[in-house]
Amino acid sequence: MEESLRFELIPEEQERLNRLCGPTNSTLKQIEETLKIKISNRGFKFRIKGSKEGIGVAKRVLKVLYEKLEQNIDISPEEIHLYLREIINNEPPSNESKIKESNQASLKTPQSLVVAKGKNQKDYLEVISKKSLVFAIGPAGTGKTYLAVAAAVNQLISGKVEKVVVTRPAVEAGEKLGFLPGDLSQKVDPYLRPLYDALFMTLGFKETYKLIDRNVIEIAPLAFMRGRTLNKSFIILDEAQNTTKQQMKMFLTRFGYGSKVVVTGDLTQIDLPKELNSGLIHALDILSKIKDVGLVKFSSKDVTRHPLVQKIVDAYERYKPK
Repeated sequence: MEESLRFELIPEEQERLNRLCGPTNSTLKQIEETLKIKISNRGFKFRIKGSKEGIGVAKRVLKVLYEKLEQNIDISPEEIHLYLREIINNEPPSNESKIKESNQASLKTPQSLVVAKGKNQKDYLEVISKKSLVFAIGPAGTGKTYLAVAAAVNQLISGKVEKVVVTRPAVEAGEKLGFLPGDLSQKVDPYLRPLYDALFMTLGFKETYKLIDRNVIEIAPLAFMRGRTLNKSFIILDEAQNTTKQQMKMFLTRFGYGSKVVVTGDLTQIDLPKELNSGLIHALDILSKIKDVGLVKFSSKDVTRHPLVQKIVDAYERYKPK
């Protein structure tokens, strides 16, 4: 049964209202499409039509976003999607009360202020700040790698670490690297490209390559970690589900004094040959109860990419081969 709700946004600030509604009412349309409702307004007076649950969520989201705009912070479609999802899932929106971010919920980088989107991302940044070794497990699009890189950049520019090392296993290349054109760097570069992208977003192109040239930032295949000890470093292992038991043990014994390690992976995307067991699963079984080891688990509800990505992840999780 369709219901109707009227309410008013205060204080009345026209520029703030314009930014809330978005160009050609894009924000209102996004909320309408997600909740299957209708929103109309005359100035600051709004009317919402739809299901009781839908209009309640819409009112709450509009008020939260309007409050956030008081701080002159732009709202992206991704954030709107996140707020909607949090409320639908009965989670308190991470920015709802006074929209104040704690130090653990946001990170300053040269390119931007990186703000945690959702409870699990906030928990992730808090765990990174407190633990020496952190595992982040979950599907693609949940911000595991990006937030780890942002935390690494933040600690680098604040002087907490002297070096950032980002690595991942080039499993897709397997033993076939020799058949690819170019030198070793050119052969493995495509497999490391997502790590470069995360650095570009937090540091910018010029600064990233400048720090790489000075060996302050190192992006390398996992095999390059063997035999090293890394002191005062922030070390990230991405796509860790594709490590073997031996590779994972080798990696986890690389970090020295003053270092922090973040391991990210998706247990539903293991590309190892069937005869090999994932080193990530093995490490979680062995290390999860150690006091200074943190674990954060993400789900499809935490996906911050296009809304369709969450539906795709859910569909694959539900799929059972016939």
